[in-house]
This record gives sequence, structure tokens and C-alpha cells, in this order.
Amino acid sequence: MKKHFLTVLLCWVAWCTQAQIKADTKEWKQLFNGKNLDGWDIKIRNYDLNDNFANTFRVKDGKLVVAYDGYDKFNERFGHIFYKEKFSNYIIATEYRFVGEQAPEGPGWAFRNSGIMLHCQPAASMGKDQDFPISIEVQLLGGTGKGERTTCNLCTPGTNVEINGKLFTPHCLNSKSKTYNGDQWVRAEVMVLGDSLIRHYVNGEMVMEYQKPQIGGGNVDGYNPFYKEDGKMLTQGYISLQSESHPVEFRKVEVLSLIGCTDPKALNFKSYYIKSAPSECIYTKKRKRSKA
Repeated sequence: MKKHFLTVLLCWVAWCTQAQIKADTKEWKQLFNGKNLDGWDIKIRNYDLNDNFANTFRVKDGKLVVAYDGYDKFNERFGHIFYKEKFSNYIIATEYRFVGEQAPEGPGWAFRNSGIMLHCQPAASMGKDQDFPISIEVQLLGGTGKGERTTCNLCTPGTNVEINGKLFTPHCLNSKSKTYNGDQWVRAEVMVLGDSLIRHYVNGEMVMEYQKPQIGGGNVDGYNPFYKEDGKMLTQGYISLQSESHPVEFRKVEVLSLIGCTDPKALNFKSYYIKSAPSECIYTKKRKRSKA
């Protein structure tokens, strides 16, 4: 009897352990498949939607690459590549590095400069000569080799945020990250909780947080006023990556949804979900149909 009880106990412990591991295992969705730009829209200033001027955005050696070898000069042709799905509560992660030389006549501030744009307006809604989407920008910067230069900073094209309960209206704010010189790979992660909280992480270290992203302010040109509803809270939107005149490579672009089944009794329960979606809970395994 004791032996039977011990066997049952060990099995129960093993089952609980496996269930906990499954609940904690993060299911990242790869936005970039390493092969092509399927699922993405491109908008470059002064060009129509999906006119990928000079093959600015391309795939090379399994990486999503931003390149300017087809430019005679940059001419403020700021570009963005948008993933075609909206997100609201999630973690976006990219592994990026800056390489090569800046495009001719690229602005000085854009040296080793790119960004992850969050809560973006739709790509199709941007004006033909609009420079940046109305969005929250996680500014990615590479070191210059001289002095400190943080990354995963905050910039706000057509938006504002709150910091410590107060509206923050300046365009950019530096994070507390380290400086990353050269062509080393850096992992940037951003936790986005709708219109409540956003946190920036660099190589696993939190370097910035702010609250209540909302439309407002300036620092964006050429937009349709219909899409700039000042004071409107940003609860969701699209994700885009920037082209700002310096070559940059992304070897990974992935999203972890924080919305899902929060019932521990369900088969697809995840311990890291922030927002509950009861309709997604699964309680029994689907039976396979037998072949006739």
C-alpha cells in the first residue's frame, strides 16, 4: 500500500511539474520568418505604400536588413516596415545591430539610429510625404565610439506619455542603458500593456518605463489630421521598424502575446498572461477522427 501511495505521489509531482513548465513556457510568435517579407507593409516617405524604393528593406542571410546602397543621397526618405497585425498587450523583442556607413547626407542625429514603433497608425493611413507614423518610438542607438550613448530611449512622434503621473511632452528621453559600440548584437524587449504601462529592456535589464501613451504633441509632418486625435489614449496599434539612413540588421523579430487563458484548470493556461480571454480556454483534448 505504501509503495502504491509513493508511486501515485511521485506521478502527481511529475505531472504538476510538467504542467507548471508548460504554463511557464513562453510561446513567441515569429513576425519575421527569415526568408521573405511576407506579412509586412512598407511605407517610405514620398513613395506609395509598398513601393520599396531602392530595395531599402530586404532579406539577406536570414536577416531583415535595412540598406542604402541604392541611394545617391538620403534626402529625408524616412521609411518604416509595418507588420500587418494589430497588438495591444504583448512583449515585442528584436535582436539588432548597426553595420556599415550611413547613407550620404543622412542627418547627423540619425547616425546608428533606428527604432521600434509601437501603437502605430495603419501603414495605409500615412500621407505620401509623412515622415513618421503617429506612434510611440523605442529609439535604438549604437555607440559612436566616443562617450556614452544609450539605447531603447523614448521618442514621441505625434504622441505623449505620462511619467510618474505627469504628462511628458518633450520629444525624446534617454533610458539608463549601457552604450553598445561596434556591430555587436543587442536584444531589445518592450512590454506593452495597452494604454496603461510600457517598459523597455536591453539584454534583459529594464532601462525605462512610462504610462498612458496617447496621441498629442508634434514632431510628425505630412499626416492626415483625421488620424491625429489629440488626447486619445493608445490602447493598440501596429508595430513597425525604422529606416532612418544608417544600415541596420534584425536577425529576430518576435512577439509574445500577454492575452489568453488565465484559468489554471485549462490545458492552454499560461502563467504569464496579463489579460484574460476566457473564450480561448481549452479544457479537453480534441479527438482525432479515425479513417474510414
